[in-house]
Amino acid sequence: MAKMVRIGVFGVGHLGKIHVKLLKEIPGYEIVGFYDPDDANAQKAIAEFDIKRFESAKKLIDQCDALDIVSPTTTHFGIACDAIKKFKHIFIEKPLSTNLDEARQLVSLVDEARIKAMVGHVERFNPAILSLNKKTIKPLFIEVHRLAQFNPRGTDVSVVLDLMIHDIDIILSLVKANVKRISASGVAILSKSPDIANARIEFDNGCVANITASRISIKNMRKMRIFQPGAYISMDFLAKKADLFKIEDAPPAPMENGLQHIEIDLPDNTKKYITFETTDKKDVNAIKMELELFHKSITQNKAVPVSVLDGYNAMDVAQQILDKINQQLMPAK
Repeated sequence: MAKMVRIGVFGVGHLGKIHVKLLKEIPGYEIVGFYDPDDANAQKAIAEFDIKRFESAKKLIDQCDALDIVSPTTTHFGIACDAIKKFKHIFIEKPLSTNLDEARQLVSLVDEARIKAMVGHVERFNPAILSLNKKTIKPLFIEVHRLAQFNPRGTDVSVVLDLMIHDIDIILSLVKANVKRISASGVAILSKSPDIANARIEFDNGCVANITASRISIKNMRKMRIFQPGAYISMDFLAKKADLFKIEDAPPAPMENGLQHIEIDLPDNTKKYITFETTDKKDVNAIKMELELFHKSITQNKAVPVSVLDGYNAMDVAQQILDKINQQLMPAK
């Protein structure tokens, strides 16, 4: 039987209610209650899930072993600080905070308190990414498009912190090198911060990532393409699948791993073989999976799969991108 973790939820808006629903399904979690100052959100959560509303954030923290922070980004830092100081484990939705200084402080506090702290970079658990776990990934060029239709929810931060940060986090986890140079541009159209942005990230090992994010698109798109020596990987996060193309010197064995291949005749009379593999779409609920792994990290004393340092590093690059955009938007003197 799973060890019980008493958890409280901060924020029961759209995403918060999804978290509550999934926490109720996961063995080992006991939902103590929630805190949300919005009466409409609170009443809907009580009616739908029959859980207790706490009028005081601090009282909820005191009653729990762990906190699930799904409140607006502007509240993350204050709630997380109060929880960490009481030695409570925290799951905190991305982005970690609204600014880099707060994120840096959270990394330090977590290290001092020695609690488990996980950041909700949910795309790490998309089947398209999970399918690469046993593959050799050495990117030289990465192209990303993350486009979404406009939704007022999430516009408390720029599109870089709202959407692009997903891909920044994934790229930093795949490219094992330091960032060398960043260039970026962006435009604010419907909100006060950039709604569409493009960034080019160059790494010390020669890899280059080109990322476009928009929250004013006509249609939704979440695609990442990875180019590396002898291979090309295309991931569709919406379809939850990945296509892998590899160049081989010899044809694969018949039906090996279900691979298909194309024979190519080269000018020097030699042959190459392009193998093609599509990963099966797995029935994975990414949010549920990350909450299950958070539980395991607490009860089995395991490292969290996405740490606050990972969250900070993604925010660091995101902030550099925002700084470049702001420089571009400054009027010439």
